Amino acid sequence: MTDTLIKVDLDTHASNNPQTHNRWHPDIPMACWVKPGDEFILETYDWTSGAIANNDDASDVRDVDLSTVHYLSGPVGVKGAETGDLLVVDLLDIGSLKGAEWGFNGFFSKQNGGGFLTEHFPHAQKSIWDFHGLFTDSRHVPGVSFAGLIHPGLIGCLPSQDLLDTWNKREADLIATNPERVPPLANPPAPHTAHMGALKGEARDKAANEGARTVPPREHGGNVDIKDLSRGSKIYFPVYVDGAGLSVGDLHFSQGDGEITFCGAIEMAGGWVHMKVDLIKDGMSKYGIKSPIFKPSPITPNYKDYLIFEGISVDESGEQHYLDVNVAYRQACLNAINYMTKFGYSPAQAHSILGVAPVQGHISGVVDIPNSCATLWLPQEIFDFDISPGADGPVKHIQGAVDMPIAYDK
Repeated sequence: MTDTLIKVDLDTHASNNPQTHNRWHPDIPMACWVKPGDEFILETYDWTSGAIANNDDASDVRDVDLSTVHYLSGPVGVKGAETGDLLVVDLLDIGSLKGAEWGFNGFFSKQNGGGFLTEHFPHAQKSIWDFHGLFTDSRHVPGVSFAGLIHPGLIGCLPSQDLLDTWNKREADLIATNPERVPPLANPPAPHTAHMGALKGEARDKAANEGARTVPPREHGGNVDIKDLSRGSKIYFPVYVDGAGLSVGDLHFSQGDGEITFCGAIEMAGGWVHMKVDLIKDGMSKYGIKSPIFKPSPITPNYKDYLIFEGISVDESGEQHYLDVNVAYRQACLNAINYMTKFGYSPAQAHSILGVAPVQGHISGVVDIPNSCATLWLPQEIFDFDISPGADGPVKHIQGAVDMPIAYDK
């Protein structure tokens, strides 16, 4: 049987577990060691370590302290891994912990994190999703159910000190261009809530003051939120420190491309990842790699019938942007949300569907000035009713349903 090298107790906060951490820093001690070719299992907390409850109150999403996240299991040291190697990680299997077969999706308040569509959804809301084997549904978003593709939202290796310093400088420089922006342009180190694994004393305090937040993806991997990194995926990570220092967490039961709700997948209450590691010596130089490359899972939800919504580089106010894919994808998402409201969904419920269902996002054109074209592919089979356009117009199938819980700013 494969050994479980890191175990979690969901009734005890992750900050009490020395085999977890919530910052990136090269001085964080390895939580355990493996050899190339080894298989092992890591259990994980949800990314907030239980801050979000399975209830009908969104005040926990509104009030969550985002400086505490994400709680990751690791780092796992790989014997023989040296700076410049490639760490090869096979995701063999992944699932939810017994008794934790549920997850949540949420919109953060604009005052506390915001999100991709925060101007349209400025207040905290959440939806709870129950797992039924491969499938999920929600009491807060009726009329849809779909197969999940469980994946780690966050997986990566420890940075070198030089790489960490580069991250901190470039993100601090960005923040300095508009330090009062809400939500902020980036998240600087926050030592008061840093959990540095087994690191203690002055060494812990120094590392906490420098430790990079886990919010974005970076050259080492990190919070990549790629929904197709599921069972059967293979990942090639650049190694920046001896031992590599692999960590994983933030498991998602399902997610749409872009994770547009920010807390934008179905965040699993607790889970486990079965993986295998190997090494390609001097692989960074051999293949010219400075950021991870990925092979997707051969398993995907079998949806073939899509409605495709287009967006272009013209924002909600009608302002023209030059080949701006971000603006174009936002418009595609807003067009899909508006369409779903014609069948009785609230804008929030439609927004949640795009965050959690296996929608596809595509960059369809970036050459025809001035407009990029982005598309959002919405699988029709996930609905309990037909959402295709027809001559008789839409029928409001969702009527009188309770909307997602909302919590207004204090």
